[in-house]
Amino acid sequence: MGPESFKWLQLLVFSFFYTYVNCSSVEKKIYIELTNTVPCVRLLNATHQIGCQSSISGDTGVLHVLETDADLEWILSTGPHPPYMVLMESALFTRPTMMKMKNTSRVAGVAVIHTSTAPDKGFSPHTSCPNQNMGVYREQYGPELANCNQTVWNPLGNDLSYEDFTFPIFSLKDDNQTQIIHKCFEQHNARVNGSAPQYPLCAMQLFSHMHAVTDTVTCMRRTDLQNSFSVNPEKLCDPLGDYNVWASIRPLNDSQKGHKENESVVIAATRLDGRSFFWDIAPSAEGTVSGIVTLLAAAQALYPVTKEAQPPRNIIFTFFQGEAFDYIGSSRMVYDMEKEKFVIDLDNVHSMMEIGQVGLRSGQNLWVHTDPVSRKNTTVDDVVKTLVSSITSVASSLNLTLKEPDTSQALPPSSFQRFLRSRPIPGLVLADHQSSFNNRYYESLYDTAAYMNVNYPPDLTPEQQLEYETEAAKSLSEVATVVARSLYKQAGGDDRYLNNITADTKTVAKLLYGFLIMSNNSWFSSLLPPEALGRGSILESSPPQYYVGLRLDNSVKTITSFVQFILANMTGTVTNLNQSQCQNPKSVPGESKDLYFYTWVSGPVSANGTTEPYCVRAPVRRVKALSPAFDLLDYGSTEYSTWTESRWKTIRARIFLVASPELEMMTLVVGVAVLLVSLLVTYFVSSKAELLFSSTREAPNTTY
Repeated sequence: MGPESFKWLQLLVFSFFYTYVNCSSVEKKIYIELTNTVPCVRLLNATHQIGCQSSISGDTGVLHVLETDADLEWILSTGPHPPYMVLMESALFTRPTMMKMKNTSRVAGVAVIHTSTAPDKGFSPHTSCPNQNMGVYREQYGPELANCNQTVWNPLGNDLSYEDFTFPIFSLKDDNQTQIIHKCFEQHNARVNGSAPQYPLCAMQLFSHMHAVTDTVTCMRRTDLQNSFSVNPEKLCDPLGDYNVWASIRPLNDSQKGHKENESVVIAATRLDGRSFFWDIAPSAEGTVSGIVTLLAAAQALYPVTKEAQPPRNIIFTFFQGEAFDYIGSSRMVYDMEKEKFVIDLDNVHSMMEIGQVGLRSGQNLWVHTDPVSRKNTTVDDVVKTLVSSITSVASSLNLTLKEPDTSQALPPSSFQRFLRSRPIPGLVLADHQSSFNNRYYESLYDTAAYMNVNYPPDLTPEQQLEYETEAAKSLSEVATVVARSLYKQAGGDDRYLNNITADTKTVAKLLYGFLIMSNNSWFSSLLPPEALGRGSILESSPPQYYVGLRLDNSVKTITSFVQFILANMTGTVTNLNQSQCQNPKSVPGESKDLYFYTWVSGPVSANGTTEPYCVRAPVRRVKALSPAFDLLDYGSTEYSTWTESRWKTIRARIFLVASPELEMMTLVVGVAVLLVSLLVTYFVSSKAELLFSSTREAPNTTY
């Protein structure tokens, strides 16, 4: 190779290296990545798929802001630059608008700017009859009550969360990036005097391709085939699920499953999860948190009295996961009881009390709901009458009004229905609504702290907010007192001790702050183990989200962990065990992991900034909340939940400027022409290489 050709080779290698090194910076100059985005994802059950997805390479469209009916008309019919990527504020995110976009090919995707202002008329993307196919009412049991025939529990439900969209839909935070998007639209895409904008135009690209399609049966079958025959198997979807949390006032031996002689149990229950249209966004204040806080406060109020004057019956506080998706957690516990895989069986259950939505009482009535079908059994009806009379008298002693709806009315959607589906168990559901929900934002982005009236004076520090007793805290502490005293009577406790059972308003205030405002606070930190506070801490400067998600390996949803540790501190005992003994109590005489859960918690921060950790022993457990359908491999089950979530690889969103089709075609033609000319030049240079790159040499002088 001659020196000139070597120089050309060096230049070529350098140009490739330079291009490789600078490609990322070139990409940054072309695209603006949007970071605060949350997608709508695909979910599947035994019969169909719901949710959203993009094409495998992402979907791209010219950006258009939807503000008026004229904008919608422009997007759906008159605009000259389809497909469009629609940007709208959450107030315009309605079923009629979305269905019009679903039924056209002119929409490439939707980006919804989530604002804190909720629609006055309410908004619920859930169904009007939640969990209607998996509750107790069906052809074999109260058919006249099935499918919400007599009571539509969620009349504002528009089913939007159960539609299947073929384009991506993202939620955007209302922040600086949103302003950049608006600026890009105003500068390049805004119509001038009604005329179409000129290129270059601002475009948006959304990536949210989902691996799973059709239904859970198809998805799990394909996943099982890949696991059987593929060298590198890849799951297409995963079952929704996590863990239930439970605790008892008297410890139960966890190593001995099934029926326990001479053990009668009252179950006090509520749900742990909620959902909204978008993945992993579920504030669920009224729908979920009001019940969690009430039951935790009731457990704390009951614990010291039950130690002093233990009632004849045991009380189990139970927090069910996955209830928004056809009662995953409660159906699993009933299944385990039937199969003798739980610490008790259904024969041990005396009765049940469930805490529903109780956060919007605001001085109004509480309502106690019962099942009219099981009450046709005289034995069950007698117990239910006693329960209702007991809780009503407790409420009246606290100057609260508690009423019972018409006895022919069905139970609202509740975990109790899954127990009744197995056998007629006496029980009741406590709620703040007589018939349809008071909650106008059921399973939506707007079911927030503000909606439940958890507000703070503007001049308070975070630590002061943690201690501040809001009106919601005072209201829920009254409900928790009613629940705690009623449970004590339900368990056969001595009425002389009822006045000693009172929920602590300060504790309720802290729970509301941690669950609805900010989990990263001093009180939550003191109740968690040190490993939960370090790298990868579960504490955040925002409230937890309540979407059940996936149970991958042994991971636990954040809200499940919070409830487990808080419940342990409320029903447990501080011991003298050191850290090593606390983590391995089997080595300590008199301690039993079969009876108790041991946890080494961080403890409160002292004045000098240090903590004093200690060991808590509590009768608290967590158990699997995974639908029995996936253990039975019955993916088309009509008895149990079959919900799965699709897997994906890339979730991202970005904006950029797009040139006109003519310019793009011209660029392509010029590029092809340059390529052809380059090939011809390369061929010519290669064929004449000896002539072009050979050097003339003089004949050497030879001396003899």
